[in-house]
Amino acid sequence: MTVFADPTETGATPIEQVPADQFPAWRDAQSALVQAWLEKNGFKARAGQFVWLPDASGAPQHVAVGGNGRNDLAALGELAWKLPEGLYAAAADFAETALIGFGLGAYRFTRYKNTDRKPARLVIRDAALRQRVESVVSACSLARDLINTGADDLLPSALAAEVLQTGARLGATVDVVTGDALLTKGYRTIHAVGRAADDPPCLIDLRWGNPASPRLTLVGKGVCFDSGGLDLKPASGMRSMKKDMGGAAIALGLAQLIMTQRLPVRLRLLIPAVENAISGNAYRPGDVIRTYAGTTVEIDNTDAEGRLILCDALALAIEETPDLLIDFATLTGAARSAVGAEISAMFATSDKTAEALYASGAKSDDPVWRLPLHAPYEDMLRSSVADVVNSPSSPYGGAITAALFLKKFTGSTEWVHFDTMAYNTRSRPGRPEGGEAMGLRAVFNYLQERYGTAA
Repeated sequence: MTVFADPTETGATPIEQVPADQFPAWRDAQSALVQAWLEKNGFKARAGQFVWLPDASGAPQHVAVGGNGRNDLAALGELAWKLPEGLYAAAADFAETALIGFGLGAYRFTRYKNTDRKPARLVIRDAALRQRVESVVSACSLARDLINTGADDLLPSALAAEVLQTGARLGATVDVVTGDALLTKGYRTIHAVGRAADDPPCLIDLRWGNPASPRLTLVGKGVCFDSGGLDLKPASGMRSMKKDMGGAAIALGLAQLIMTQRLPVRLRLLIPAVENAISGNAYRPGDVIRTYAGTTVEIDNTDAEGRLILCDALALAIEETPDLLIDFATLTGAARSAVGAEISAMFATSDKTAEALYASGAKSDDPVWRLPLHAPYEDMLRSSVADVVNSPSSPYGGAITAALFLKKFTGSTEWVHFDTMAYNTRSRPGRPEGGEAMGLRAVFNYLQERYGTAA
């Protein structure tokens, strides 16, 4: 159920915005009753603060919320659950990001939990603005739902079903190559990583848009659960591995938003989906796999599986020479060490695109930070028996060497790689703990700037 109410509904309580730097003048313009009420409630118009304001009789009449002057999620990010259930109307001066924050903050994952509490609902009078906000919140919520879902309910076949459903709803075509058919097509690394699981691996391929438009290809890492394979993770490392398909979830959410907003692109979405499990036919350290591109890869560590399934998808993607290729992956702990859990690490072959994506992330409160594709580190990917090794023995620069591995399969195509946490480790305004569509809004806003709005 959307938290954004139909504008025709009546009885909505108004919400006005009071920037902190304008608070003294605003307060002095209020009645003595309102000023006393503000004093009693300690309202100083700080970001996240709100207060009920009385009418002349002393009855609650409307709500004022504080603001820090920044374009972020914090202004309304906690309001949906702090206000009593009911209908509220946003003033016309609220920024789009703040309204998105209201919707993202209202999100709760309830698939496995019964709850009667419902968030407050918000009326946005501007129809076009409401449509954009709802589309963004819906896309992020889709990604969050998939990341939060347990692997028992979201193995590769279920992830493929989600893409098929989204594609059917929005007029896209979807093809799924499953199991041993992957070998026939040459997707041997996807097959190798996923063949030990009962639910077979697959490659999901969605297409949408005018073939004459610029080609945009998204790739998402879809490791629906990662045990580490024969290089088994410890229990502490395995506990959160239902989220290892976070890259696929973000890519699918972004694809939904692109289609909903009808960006003038020829969209392709590729998701290699596997469970990295253990059985008698699991792939092993020391194995050598010939990839779709023909490059041979020596397996040093079966827990470096994400780059293996991505390399086949990337090599397939560049056959169409897309205008832009973007992948999302929960790829390395090294990226978390570099930028923490709340920023997406970004690698890019174009300085101009990287700078624009950084600016877009800052503008939309969806931060990304560029790390270098430091070419000398390619030496760490050397193998004595194959063209490349999947996991260097060096403990240094792990996010960079993983990105350099992927870069080998992107040719001369302009390429951006996001190594992301896809998960909120703590709750913040607009960002409840759990699955998160990190980078989705930053990339979408950039794509609008690059390709324009609805065709």
